[in-house]
Amino acid sequence: MLEFLQICIGGLVVGSIYAAIALGFSLVYRVTGAINLSQGGFALFAAMIGYTLSVTAGFPLWLAIPLAVAATAAVGIAIGAFTFAPALDRLSNANVLMLTAGLLTGIEGFSLIVWGSQPYATPTFSGEEPLAFGPIRVPTQAFWVFGATALCIGALWFLIARTRLGKALRACAENPHAAGLMGINVPRMTLLSFGLATLIAAIAGVIVAPTTSLQFDTGRLFTISGFVAAAIGGIASFPGAVAGGLFLGLATQLSTAYISSLFSTAIALLVLLAVLIFRPSGLVGSGASRRQDTRDEVKVTGHAARLPTRLAVPLAALALLTAVLVPLVVTDNGILSGLVIAGILFMTLMGLDVLMGYAGQVSLGQAGFMAIGGYTSGYLSINYELSPALSIFGGIGVSLLCALVLSVVTLRLRGLYLALATLAFGLLVDSCAVGFLDITGGPSGLVGIPSFSVGGFQFGTPRAMYYVVLVLDVIILVGLVGAMRSGFGRALKAIRSDQMAAAALGINIVRYKLAAFMISVTLASVAGSLYAFFFNFLSPEMVGTGRSLELVAMLIVGGESTLVGGLFGALLLTLLPTVFQPLAIYKTFASGVLLVASFLYLPQGIFGAIVQMTLRMLRPPRVAPRESPPEASARASR
Repeated sequence: MLEFLQICIGGLVVGSIYAAIALGFSLVYRVTGAINLSQGGFALFAAMIGYTLSVTAGFPLWLAIPLAVAATAAVGIAIGAFTFAPALDRLSNANVLMLTAGLLTGIEGFSLIVWGSQPYATPTFSGEEPLAFGPIRVPTQAFWVFGATALCIGALWFLIARTRLGKALRACAENPHAAGLMGINVPRMTLLSFGLATLIAAIAGVIVAPTTSLQFDTGRLFTISGFVAAAIGGIASFPGAVAGGLFLGLATQLSTAYISSLFSTAIALLVLLAVLIFRPSGLVGSGASRRQDTRDEVKVTGHAARLPTRLAVPLAALALLTAVLVPLVVTDNGILSGLVIAGILFMTLMGLDVLMGYAGQVSLGQAGFMAIGGYTSGYLSINYELSPALSIFGGIGVSLLCALVLSVVTLRLRGLYLALATLAFGLLVDSCAVGFLDITGGPSGLVGIPSFSVGGFQFGTPRAMYYVVLVLDVIILVGLVGAMRSGFGRALKAIRSDQMAAAALGINIVRYKLAAFMISVTLASVAGSLYAFFFNFLSPEMVGTGRSLELVAMLIVGGESTLVGGLFGALLLTLLPTVFQPLAIYKTFASGVLLVASFLYLPQGIFGAIVQMTLRMLRPPRVAPRESPPEASARASR
């Protein structure tokens, strides 16, 4: 019993931090209807500034901690003013979610550049010696965590319930258009909610820092934990966010103690998926409900750029010829390997484009199916000596089976709940990849995977693998272009615009969404298998959640709803660090910045910008109509 109580105290400490971060999610969602995935990034940013001021610069803690919180809040408000607030007027809520994922990635990249990849440990506020209450020992930092969380909850409740400013925030949460008509400055309230959420995240970050090891990607853990906690309790409910955070903290600590630390995250994610199936609004629901079946087309900028057929065909032939000749010109194996990786990622990006760009279904777990395909094919080829081709089909089969199980959840969900379900699935695969040591090799990865071969032909060099990937990419691209120009593609676009209207037109929503999902899963599985065969090795970080976010960035930067745009994003984010090795450390930061900039200033991506520029160059100049002689003389007489 004593051990159980000690574990529960640890769970409440962790849960309090999750609850504080979940409060920020709930606040921003209630006011704007959007999810802010950058919460954990700001928590990390505040913690690292606190460490720099207190340990490196030698400031006393009573000065370093408030300065870190204030600096983070100021930076957060500035970032929100230039990114989040303008995005709400231009983008759908699903795209705003992905934009904030770009902010999170950018903050992680900035932390990597400034503080490096080594772990940091911040000193506790009141010494290392725990306080004893009989046989129970409580770390002194736990009281700071409890106090700071209680202060955030109390201050937020007072602001929302007892002040005029809180009434304005509640009005924006209920109906922003009506609030604007009543004279409330809705953009200012939006920025205020973002700033308050950043402030809460900063407080949580500096308070939790002494209890954990800090690295540049710790913010992702904070974001995921807070997001999962808010979803379990109820994203639109402040009490739900607190309850979800405490529940998640207790569940993970008890699972770690009595089952295994390797599966504690998996158990929490299974709980989340169960909540999404049976009560999508959370355990503590809110009375307000938002429609999640449209993509807010009034905010979507134009249509995807298209080249006319008379230009597309010769340009495609020229591009194919260039791609065939590249290995004859480029002899550097490093660049060729980068091209192979970009081609493999392009394969899964085409599937992601079908799902997100054409069907409008947000997916933050695409790399999870790459992992399933890669690990399955690698395991079959090593332990059962199946040929790589047969192993790939085995990986596709297992991936489709998992996709069918996941579709029980995803086909019932829309908008942010769908994004959350796919994110939870990706994290669940990450956890299994680390935990199933006998199958995946655990954190060290699966080694000894053979090179790709067909019959007696080995493709063990970058040049040989380049042509394999090129042939597969061309076949898949041609097939998908034809499919998207058929009735199937038109049905997906209708679903993307408005599911209710599409259903009224007789389109079978479930069937088409499931078909798009299966196409995406199949291509991700094939890409994951080729990834494993190319490297002869596969580890969790190669196909983890970070890869999923990177794939989203590549698709958006290259151009959504184009099928070809993902190639531009993959080449840009893969080859730049390869060609310019000193810039490799900037890759994460550049990925986040490019994603945010593309959403705000290049909504059609690189490919769309190239198409528009080409069309403008080929468009004949407009000539003013010549006046007839009678008209000219009449005007002269006047």
